Amino acid sequence: MAVQSTSMEAAAGPYDRAKALSAFKFGDKTFYWTTRACAIAVLLILGGIILSLIAGAWPAMKEYGFAFLWTQRWAPSADPPVLGALGPIYGTLVTSVIAMMIAIPVGIGIAIFLTELCPQWLRRPIGMAVELLAGFPSIIYGMWGFFVLGPFLANTFQPFMIKIFDGVPILGAIFAGPPSYLSLFNAALILAIMVLPFITSISVDVFKTVPPVLKEAAYGVGCTTWEVVRNVVIPYTRVGVIGGIMLALGRALGETMAVTFIIGNSFRISSSVFAPGTTISAAIASEFAESDGLHQSGLILLGLLLFVLTFFVLAAARLMLMRLESKAGK
Repeated sequence: MAVQSTSMEAAAGPYDRAKALSAFKFGDKTFYWTTRACAIAVLLILGGIILSLIAGAWPAMKEYGFAFLWTQRWAPSADPPVLGALGPIYGTLVTSVIAMMIAIPVGIGIAIFLTELCPQWLRRPIGMAVELLAGFPSIIYGMWGFFVLGPFLANTFQPFMIKIFDGVPILGAIFAGPPSYLSLFNAALILAIMVLPFITSISVDVFKTVPPVLKEAAYGVGCTTWEVVRNVVIPYTRVGVIGGIMLALGRALGETMAVTFIIGNSFRISSSVFAPGTTISAAIASEFAESDGLHQSGLILLGLLLFVLTFFVLAAARLMLMRLESKAGK
C-alpha cells in the first residue's frame, strides 16, 4: 500500500502550496469585490432616484418654493397653475395614523393569541390566513373596498358614528357627516387590513424567540398570561415589534392603488374622517398620465416629498431602535 501511495503522489506531481494559496486569495478577492459592487450599486440607484426626482421637481420648486407645502388649492388648469401639497400631505398622514391605530393593537393581539393562547391545531390555519392577506395584490383590496367595504361603511358604520358623536365637541367634527362611499376613514381601514400581516408575522416571529425558561419562571411565581405577556414577552421583543410596526408604516405611507380606489381624490382638507380626501401617492397615480409642464413637475415634487417623509420616518424608527438596544445593553 505504501508503494502504491508513493507512486500515485509521484504521478500527480508535487503539491504547489503557493499556487493553491493564490487560487484561494483570488476567489476571496472576487467574492469581496462582487459583494462590494452590489452594495455600491444600491447606493448608486438610490442616488440616481433622488437626483432624478430633484431634476424633475426643480421647475415647481422654483415656481412655488416653500409655499408649496402649505398651499391647499390644487388647480393645474388655472392660468397660471396653482399647486399646493397641503391636501395630499394631510391625507397621507391622517390615513396612515388611523391605519396604524387600528392595525397595531389587532396585529399584536393576533400574534399574542397565536404564540400564547391558540390551540396547536388552529395555529397553522390562522397563520396561513394572515400570510395570504399579505399576498393579495393591492388592486384587489381597492376593488373590494370600493364595491363592498365602502357601501357597508356608508350605510351602517358611518351613520352610527355620526349619530353618537353629533354635538360632541371635537369628536363631533371628526365624525361629522354626511356618510360617503369614498372617504379618508375607508382608505385608512383598507390600509390597516393591508399592513396587518406585516405586524402580525414579524411579531409572531419575535415572540417565538423569547426563552421558554423566562415564561416558565413567570408562571412559576403565579403570573397570569396577561402579566407574562406584558412583563416578559413584550419587553424582551420590543425592538423587533417596533421594527415590524415601522415596516408596516412605510407600506401605509406609500400605498397607491388601493387608496386611489376608495379615498375620493379630493384635495380639500376637512376635519371629518368621513369626508373624501387624497394622499400623495393617490394624487400622483390619478393625474400623472395626463400631466405635462409645471403640473407634471408639481407631481414629481409630491413624489420627492413622499420620499423625504418616508426617509425621515424610517430614520426616526432606526434611531429609536438604537436607543432601545443601547438601554437594553446597559
